[in-house]
Amino acid sequence: MKAITLKQIAEELNISVTTVSKALKDYPDVSKKTKKQVKELAKKLNYIPNASAVNLRTQQTKTIGVIVPTTVHHFFATVIKGIIKAAKKKDYMVILMQSEEDVEQEIKSVDLLISKGVDGIMISLSNKTQNFDHLEKIKNHDIPLVLFDKISKITDCSKVVINDQKAAYEAVEYLIKKGYKRIAHFRGDLNPQVSIDRFLGYKKALLNNNIEFDPSLVYICNNNDDFNDGHASAKKLIDMHGKNVDALFAITDMVAIGALKYFNDNGIKIPKDIAIIGFSNWFMSSVITPTLTTIDQPGYKMGKTVFKLLYKEIKAKNVDIPYETIEMKTSLVIREST
Repeated sequence: MKAITLKQIAEELNISVTTVSKALKDYPDVSKKTKKQVKELAKKLNYIPNASAVNLRTQQTKTIGVIVPTTVHHFFATVIKGIIKAAKKKDYMVILMQSEEDVEQEIKSVDLLISKGVDGIMISLSNKTQNFDHLEKIKNHDIPLVLFDKISKITDCSKVVINDQKAAYEAVEYLIKKGYKRIAHFRGDLNPQVSIDRFLGYKKALLNNNIEFDPSLVYICNNNDDFNDGHASAKKLIDMHGKNVDALFAITDMVAIGALKYFNDNGIKIPKDIAIIGFSNWFMSSVITPTLTTIDQPGYKMGKTVFKLLYKEIKAKNVDIPYETIEMKTSLVIREST
């Protein structure tokens, strides 16, 4: 079945192609009667605008790409929701890709989005990303790029982040003020900036409060399976230190929940024997027993902000505007685990 054209609609109504086009776009110089006739006939004939023709005329595809490490993570799910909500208001479609913490998949996703001619790209990098040539490739194609959450500090582009170091510092300092002194940290891989910054915040809070940093209390969770990493690390922690540890700061809520599960199953009382703080404020953190103290990341608001920045650069594509780094505020949500 051949696609219906503006010309066919114009011939059926005995008006010009220009009038049909203007009527479909609600131009004010076309009468209400004509607009109604054109729209009703277009609907009856299942007319769909030719995307290629529109793209050539506007030099935009009205599509944007988003690449995240995973879509099942509560934080990324809320960011995506915010992006889609904001994009919809500007009539943009979102192509969503996930790298699954795989650098090669991240690079392939970038190549695909470039080949699709998207108007802009938003990325939260995988934990394994150390080379940023694919980000430069985006910029070399004059496609606006915004990084969020897991970013590259050396890539010159706009970014939306939180202050991970400050948030971690506040969480650990809260534990110290509650009287905890032997505080363990379950961190992420050595490479991602968020993992580095949260570790630095943890360490700085200890040193600034005259508590000696003990590297044996730091465990790396790098299997991309937060719950099982947390559970396994909790076992190692107790096997090595027994009761000579009284608190835990975990890089994510799921790592914290994995540890909490191990402690509960082994008769280690929370927070009497060990206090726990997570990071992200997943829904699960408010319904487990005991409920989990955590850092709240404003994912939905971050998503809307990411799109807002990207849209600003899309609209100013042929004009040089300064890149921006927007820092979203976090907050400590105190619950039963501390």
